[in-house]
This record gives sequence, C-alpha cells and structure tokens, in this order.
Amino acid sequence: MKKRIVDVCMTVLLLCLMAYQVTGEQAHEWIGIGMTVLVIVHQILNRRWYGAILKGRYTAYRFLSMAVNLLLLLSFALTAFSGMSMSGHALPFLYGVMDVSLARKIHLSMSHWSFVLMGLHLGMHVPLMAAKRKLSDRKKTLLSAIFCCIAGIGLFLFLRNGMPDYLFFRVLFAFLDYEKPAVLVFLENILMLLFWAFAGAQGALLFRKSYGKESEKKNPLLPAVFVMAAVILGLVLNMVFPSANGQGFGGGSWSAPQETNTTDTAKEDAANAAPEGQAGQASDTSAQQDPAERGSADQTGITAQGGHPSPCPSLPSWRNMTSRENGSYLSAPTAAEGSDRA
Repeated sequence: MKKRIVDVCMTVLLLCLMAYQVTGEQAHEWIGIGMTVLVIVHQILNRRWYGAILKGRYTAYRFLSMAVNLLLLLSFALTAFSGMSMSGHALPFLYGVMDVSLARKIHLSMSHWSFVLMGLHLGMHVPLMAAKRKLSDRKKTLLSAIFCCIAGIGLFLFLRNGMPDYLFFRVLFAFLDYEKPAVLVFLENILMLLFWAFAGAQGALLFRKSYGKESEKKNPLLPAVFVMAAVILGLVLNMVFPSANGQGFGGGSWSAPQETNTTDTAKEDAANAAPEGQAGQASDTSAQQDPAERGSADQTGITAQGGHPSPCPSLPSWRNMTSRENGSYLSAPTAAEGSDRA
C-alpha cells in the first residue's frame, strides 16, 4: 500500500514539474525537492530489488526492465543535481556547485528523459496489475485498441511540443506558453505520458509472451501492432495538423540556425521598408553594434516574429550568464523571462 501511494505521488509531482508555466519558478524548485525525497523513499521501499539483481535467470523482459529502471534512476539523479545547482529559492546555497551553463543543458535534457522513462516504467507494471483482474482476451484487445488511439494523440502532442529536441540537446532553452490554460497544460502532459506508458505496457506484453506459457502466446505480435498503430497515428496527426509556428520536431524553429535566419529576414524586411539612405545607415549601425546587444535584439526579434513564448534564461549558445538576482538568472544586458520546462 505504501508503495502505491508513493508511486501515485511521484506521478502527480512529475506532471507538476512538467507544468513549469503553471507552477512558477519557486514552486517548481520545492516540488522538485519533494520529488527527490520520494525517489529516495521509493528506492528504500524497493531495496529488495537491488539484492536480487545478481540472482535468477535473465529473460528478455528482465533485461528490458533492468535497463529502464537503471536509466530512470540515473536521469532522476542528474535532473535533481543539476536543478539544485541552479536553485535560487529552495537551496540557494547550492547555486554554482556545477557550472550553471552545463547544469542548464543537463537539466533540460535529463528532465525530459525522466518523463519518458517514467512513462515506460509505469507502463511495464500494467500487465501485472491487469492480470489480477482476469479480463477476457476480447476485453483486453478492446482496451488496447482504445488506449492505442489515446497514445497516438499523446505522441502527436509530444512531437508538436518539440520534446525530441529537448531529449537530444537540439535546443538549449525551453519555450513555454504562459497563456495556455492550466487544465490544458496538465491534460497534454498526461496524454504524452500515456503514450510512453502504453509503449511500456505493450513492450512488456511482447517480451512476456516470448517466453510465457503456450496458452499466453496467442497473437504474440499483437502488442507490436498496437504500438506501430499508435506511432503511425501520431505521425499522421503531426503531418495533418502541423504547428502554426513550426515548433514540431524537425521544424528547426528553435535551433540556432533557424533563429539566425529569422533575425536576418527581419533585418531585410526593415531595410526594404526604409529609404535607401536609412537602410544603409541601419546596416552600418548593426555592424558596429555590441555583440551582447545584438544577441538581445535577436532574441526580441525571434519572439516577436515567431510568436514564441519567452525563452528560458540565457544559455551559453546565446550569451554568457553574468549575474543572479532574486533567484532569476540574468544575462547581459537584459533579463530573459521564463525558465527550463522542468
């Protein structure tokens, strides 16, 4: 019972951590500390698992479960440590324990890996819980089909929100929509988590059927078919309903090259709209402008043109971080609004 309560609380806190634009910076830090405590408690409650690592026979399912669990623990640890290194409210005395620029990169990527791995981890326990209810094969197939559709929508949102870019360090700062209703933010996070939980559940079924009893090997590839169907549905939705500002995976609108192109386009439009003399003067002024000021102007141009919400605090790819005030990380010469997504 204690384990179930801890698991539910961890899931709720994870969803809150992924809703930074709803909770705000200070609450985000305290929720992160609460999540760290629960992770430690979870390890203590499941300490027997560590004692059994070197015991017994390793099946394909056990290898998969072991890999997911260890990677999840590692991603949680890196997320917590990097987050504490940037803390401005909950643990300000730990600020700078790790290089802040490096900590920001690690925190942004590892927090999203924790989200993905947490979904897989939860999903892999679903078959065990479902087995206790003794559902008929027909009901199981029907439920899998329903959740397949929901998972496809979750993957669509995952791609539309540019999550793969965060995972693979394609972007070093987060764009958050502060105007989106809180209910919608949490709903999207739940749907995205459900996709990975569905993938984990079907993966567990697939590996379990490979070495289970003959009676359990009916339609052994059906879980793989459901996962493929969810992926195809998500990809199709992503193509049919592309993001209005190109924030989906592969759009490149958050990468540095695209930002430069957007800024260059804005300068060209301004030059074409102005008289020849003024355009030449503007070009000379831009060339002589201080690099830090140009970075600030570029950032403003990107936000205005692309319609993106405010980016997270400055990163080494844009400007050097020079000061910290009231827990907000500032960049010269202006303060950037927002923060990491998680």
